[in-house]
Amino acid sequence: MGFYDNYLLPKVVHFMCGQNPAMKQREKIVPQAEGRVIEIGIGSGLNIPYYDPARVSHLWGLDPSRKMWDLAKKNARDHHLDAEFLESEAESIPLDDNTADTVVMTYTLCTIPDVHSALQEIRRVLKPGGKLLFCEHGEAPDENVRRWQHRMNPVWNRLGGGCNLNRPIPRLLDQSGFKSADMQTMYIPGWKPACFNYWGSARYS
Repeated sequence: MGFYDNYLLPKVVHFMCGQNPAMKQREKIVPQAEGRVIEIGIGSGLNIPYYDPARVSHLWGLDPSRKMWDLAKKNARDHHLDAEFLESEAESIPLDDNTADTVVMTYTLCTIPDVHSALQEIRRVLKPGGKLLFCEHGEAPDENVRRWQHRMNPVWNRLGGGCNLNRPIPRLLDQSGFKSADMQTMYIPGWKPACFNYWGSARYS
C-alpha cells in the first residue's frame, strides 16, 4: 500500500476530516486554546483557522508525517500564528516537561498506536493546571451501531491510515488520569459508525 499511503491517503484524510460537520466540531473546541499550545496530529492544519492569535502565543504542530505540512504552514502564515512544526509521534513528544498551557487533539486519538503512552506524554508536557482540548469520534452508545463498528474496524483501519472506529474515548482519558467536567456527545451527520463524537476539555489530577 505504498502508493496509497504516500499519495492518496493524505488527500483522503484531508478531504474527510475537512467535511462541514467535522469542521463545526473543531470550531467548538479550538478557539478555547490559549498560551503556549501543542496540537497533536496537526496534519494539513484544518484547526488553524480557529485559533485566536490574540490568545495563542506559540503553536507547536506535532505530526509523524510531513506530507501535508506545506498547507499547514501556509494556513499558519495566513492566520498570523507563531507556529513551529515537529515531526514526531505523540508517544514521544520532543518538548520539555511543563511546556504547554493547552494541548489540542481533534480526530487524532483514533489513530495513535499506543494511546496510554501518548496521554502520559500529554500529561508530562502540560503545565500544572493546563488543559487538554479534545474532539474525537469513537465507540457509539447504541448496540447496533457498535456491532457495525467492531465488524468494519479491521477494513476501516487498513484503508484509513490506522484510524479506529470503536475506541472508548471517556475510558481512555480516565485511565490516564484526565477528568472532564464538560464532555459532550452526539452523532454528527454522516455514516453513524464513524460519527459518534466526544468533545470538551480535560485536566489531570
